[in-house]
This record gives sequence, structure tokens and C-alpha cells, in this order.
Amino acid sequence: MSSPSATLAVWSSAWLSGAAAADDVLDALQDWAELHEVVAADERLAATLEIPLRGEAGGSPAVLLAALRRSGAVNAELVMPVPGDVRGLGGASQFASEALRAGEAVVLNGLGIVPERLGGNVDTGIIRWTVFEIERTSPTPNVPLGEAEHELTGAMRVAAGMLLELGVAKQRAGVREELQARVAERTKARWPAGTPQRALRVLQRAAEVSAILELAMEDEPGGALSASAALKRAEALRPLFHAVRTARCAAVAEAVRALDVSDAH
Repeated sequence: MSSPSATLAVWSSAWLSGAAAADDVLDALQDWAELHEVVAADERLAATLEIPLRGEAGGSPAVLLAALRRSGAVNAELVMPVPGDVRGLGGASQFASEALRAGEAVVLNGLGIVPERLGGNVDTGIIRWTVFEIERTSPTPNVPLGEAEHELTGAMRVAAGMLLELGVAKQRAGVREELQARVAERTKARWPAGTPQRALRVLQRAAEVSAILELAMEDEPGGALSASAALKRAEALRPLFHAVRTARCAAVAEAVRALDVSDAH
């Protein structure tokens, strides 16, 4: 699976362009949490978009969709910032700070939306979506999908080799089965009909690489790496995490473009 923000970006764009029904968007979000609530970051935005203010009882995802329609939004953009790479956040702001903390956000027509899991798992948890007004209007240029896929394929080979080098398979019994289970969990998200096959393939591969990286970052059972060894490992894996983020953003951008029915006519 990619991220709640990727799901919202693709499905809301499909709905806004007429390629999906509102119920389809709401159903897709259920893959991430049983309940979702929506709040505005400040009073003026709450009044403008007619959604509850942060600190009050949140509104439903349907309220968010109505607010997006009211705002004139068309296509959404996925951003996945990390320290040292904050592209897409549009400069220092409360939105940028919270998006960086979450590691993801959705940007639409001067609005930034950040998800926050409030506890629990997919079956019992709640995700709160906070909507911010932002100055950014032009989309962040994405790496072409073909280039992102090529980089991700290379990352896959390096990540697999890293598992061997770190001896993860020797330290963890059943590591292959564990990896398969993680990949299955991360790729169960549904996508709109008409999503390009190449974008779906890249999202699948990104999930596979991400699962491998998670295993590689975990300490072996019953022990822990030294601080210097852990730092060395993190440094070695950082370019691979970057490849995953780049690929996900490129795949979502391609899906959003392809699903823009209004632009196609």
C-alpha cells in the first residue's frame, strides 16, 4: 500500500473530474481506517469551506469532498517530504511543519491536507485530516514515471543485496514469508478504473521495496545494532527510501493525469 494521502489524491481527483463516484472515494479511504474525520486549521478556512475547526468534533470525508468541490479544486498532488527534501511544501508554514512530521500530504488548489492517525489499526483506528490554506499554486515537477521506475528497479536490487549483507535472513526465521505478508498488506489498496497499468506497477514495486527496507531497518531479534552501525545502515538505505518516495509521487501524478476526464475532452 502507498499511503492515505496517495489514496485521497488519486480518488479525489478521479471524483472531481467525473471519473469516480463519491462513494468510491469514501470506500477507498476505508482501506486505511474505519473512521475518518476532517477539520480546518483556522477559523477563516473553517467558515469558507464549511468544515469544523480543529479542536471541535471533526466532519466526515463527505464533508471534505464537498469542501473540495466548493474550493474549485481539480487535480490533487501527493507530496512526501522528509528532512532535507521538502519539495512541494511551498516554504515554511504550519502546513509544511505538519506535513513534514507526517511524511505525507495532499495539495489541491491552494489547500494542503495532512493525515494523522489517532491510534488503533485499520479496523479500529481513526485518521484525522487537517486542511490548511497554502500559497502554493503550481505543482511540484515530478520525475518522469519511466525514470522513476528505472531508479526503483535499481533500488530493488540494492535493497535485496542489503538484506543479504545485513544477514537479515539468517537472523529472522521465516523472513521470506514475513516479507510476502508485508507486501500483501501494503498492496491491498484499490485504485480507480482507468488507472494506468504502469502507474499501478510502480506502486506495487514501491510497496515491495518499502517492505524490504522496513525489514532491513529493524534490529535483529534479541539484540540491537551499535549506534554507529545503525547510522551506517540508515545512510546506506537513505537513497533507496528516496527512490520509493520519488516513484510513489510520480505514479500518483501519472494516475491523476490519466484520470482527468475533463482535461481529456
